[in-house]
Amino acid sequence: MKPVLLLSALVLAGCAVGPDFRRPEVALETRFVGGDAASIGAVARQAWWQDYRDPVLSDLVARGLAQGLDVMAASERLREAEANLRATGDSALSGSLAAAQTRAGGDGLVNTDTASASLGAAYVLDLFGGVRRAREGARADVVSARAAEETTRLAFLAELVAAYSDARYYQEALALSRQTIAARAETVEITRRQFAAGAATEYELAQAEALLQTARADLPQYAAQFDARVFAIATLLAEPAGPLRTRLQRGAPQLRIPGGSRTGVPADLLRNRPDVRGAEADLASAVAAVGVAEADLYPALTLSGTLARANGADTWSFGPGLSLPVLSQGSLRGARDAAVSRARQAEIDWRAAILAAVEDVTVARSNLDRYRQRAAALRRAADSYDRALKLAQANYRNGAITLLDLLETDRSAASARIAAASGVNEAAKAWASLRIATGAGAAVAAGG
Repeated sequence: MKPVLLLSALVLAGCAVGPDFRRPEVALETRFVGGDAASIGAVARQAWWQDYRDPVLSDLVARGLAQGLDVMAASERLREAEANLRATGDSALSGSLAAAQTRAGGDGLVNTDTASASLGAAYVLDLFGGVRRAREGARADVVSARAAEETTRLAFLAELVAAYSDARYYQEALALSRQTIAARAETVEITRRQFAAGAATEYELAQAEALLQTARADLPQYAAQFDARVFAIATLLAEPAGPLRTRLQRGAPQLRIPGGSRTGVPADLLRNRPDVRGAEADLASAVAAVGVAEADLYPALTLSGTLARANGADTWSFGPGLSLPVLSQGSLRGARDAAVSRARQAEIDWRAAILAAVEDVTVARSNLDRYRQRAAALRRAADSYDRALKLAQANYRNGAITLLDLLETDRSAASARIAAASGVNEAAKAWASLRIATGAGAAVAAGG
């Protein structure tokens, strides 16, 4: 190669073909529906589940973040991406060291020993930035893998909190059903005495007994639902279900509904939501791949050399080599155009991720507001039915109302109590959904 050509190539080595990544412009509202214009800042390290003030839940979260299989798998994928980043760029330099010792001979021949060693190396000059673009893409892949790990962590939190809240709800439903059974058993006993005295009919006694058996029939259903949630938690924690079931069967109140429902502004999602950050990193990686494909269209300059020693004689060689992809331009341009299209698709996916994140927060906030209202209304209804049931029981003993009136009030009161507990459960889960929708807790690791 002529010196002037080599000098020109070295000058071009400072260039990198292909587009530089810049976050595209995106139009976002200044506030969520029903929200204000105040940012909530960075929330990825907020351990919001501690606001439930339930030590068992906090312990389960800590254990799950440390040993949950989904979280562990996502962490390994992050380590793989980091290893790929360390390897990216090394392909520009290649070489090998070889050594051999042989002994030859035969009938009528003198045995001979031959020793040889060689060192060869080649370095591809990154004239058009293909290697640099590949490294940019690898760095973006690490960011994407880290975001995927955080997304997996949020998914784990969503499943665990929902399963735990449901488990405590079904325990509450079991307790309420047992209260109902006790009250109805008393009603049956009163009716049986009245029937013996001729003050009640056999039909009324059968009605009272049927309502009692209906309440008893609810117990296996609630117990099965409790067990199912415990087994789901055990799977999330990668632990045996038996000890966990024994621990949770000791009972605890339902999850309380924490106060506060700040959502920040839509722009907060660009940094707080890991799926949005991951989509942006995927876009950056795709843009870098365009540069790699573009660089493949241009000449490649390689500097190579060897050192060898055989039977005491030393040899060496050194020199540049130039390759021109003349006959493969069509396929290389097709690959470049495909990379451009993939980058455009990645941008569309990124914009879609933002829209989905905004929707998640909007829906979660609306659900929380409505479920809080519903829980409060159902609690008031249950309290009213409890008062009505006490009055009905007193009036029935005094003969002021019929048994059917009492049973109807009893049935309504029991349903109202279960509905109130269900309302609390749904509101408690809705609060967690809102925290997760904003990206809160995504970067809290085990023990955090």
